[in-house]
Amino acid sequence: MLRSRLLHTTVKAFAQGHGEKSPLHVFDRHVKWLQKERASVSKESNLTEYLRDEIARRMVERMAFLTTPFEDVLDYSCHGGNIEKAICTTKWDKKIERHKEDREHVKSKMGKITMVDSSPGMLYKFSDDQFNRELNIKRVVADEESFADSVLRKEDQYDLVVSNLSMHWINDLPGVFAKLYHCIKPDRCFIGTMFGGDTLFELRASLQLAEMERYGGLSPRVSPFVESSDVGDLMQKAGFQMLTVDVQDIVVEYPSVTALMRDLQLMGDSNAIMSTPPPLTKDLLIAIESIYTSLYGDKKTGHLPATFRIVDMIGWKPGEKLSQPVARGSANVNLKDALGKPDNK
Repeated sequence: MLRSRLLHTTVKAFAQGHGEKSPLHVFDRHVKWLQKERASVSKESNLTEYLRDEIARRMVERMAFLTTPFEDVLDYSCHGGNIEKAICTTKWDKKIERHKEDREHVKSKMGKITMVDSSPGMLYKFSDDQFNRELNIKRVVADEESFADSVLRKEDQYDLVVSNLSMHWINDLPGVFAKLYHCIKPDRCFIGTMFGGDTLFELRASLQLAEMERYGGLSPRVSPFVESSDVGDLMQKAGFQMLTVDVQDIVVEYPSVTALMRDLQLMGDSNAIMSTPPPLTKDLLIAIESIYTSLYGDKKTGHLPATFRIVDMIGWKPGEKLSQPVARGSANVNLKDALGKPDNK
């Protein structure tokens, strides 16, 4: 039996919300770097790429709708290159309608791809895979927040910027959106995904109830995630236009809480907030397992569902060719006439 299993997906669309700048220094970037480095050297971690692979596949489907060229692409905080794998792999060709046509169309438009990640181990994790020989790839080790490397600082440099399930670990999201906007060419777009909102709400609730039961208090054991309603506002403030922000919930089934936590560790997605919580004791783990099973477990199989809320983002940098909204009040057609409705007198 597989250690985990994708169950189902639901998708929701959200209008732009009204968010403020994200608080700085929520996450310890050094701890996150260590987690990614440790995950990259574990052979077991290859079995936990299922979420990034699945979301990368869906991103390729979105990229197939773009009519702009991809001569120079930035894969920001790329991990091992799941998007590049999705463009080249044939494993979904017969399972998913139009996937082969979509990925081959995207592949045919691809020029140079610059993959950037702060973790050398994660960046070169799949450097021997076949996709490296099918695409023109350059790998750069650079911190995703500082943008100190020249590949991240030059203005109007990239035809397309993509990011797959990594931006939820960024402290200064408003600043990073502004910098990504800076390095995209006019009339070109950013496509990204990140964990958001109620991701792992089952685990969060079970942890809180278990700690209250055992210790009478709470510890920050699951990292906070940005609300989907805030993402559009942050992107708009950075300068992006023609925004599309939607949400999809992916539910993964695990045999136990320990298996879920182990997979998060092997993904490099364990908790990395600045205030380190106390270690998980055996007593607390037993309580978490019991509460999780009671509240959310499948009554027949005993398996535990874990919800990952994925925030999808598309934003365009305005240019001469990008459609612009007309000025308010400039319409010269009466809506009643257009709808064929008589005036009420």
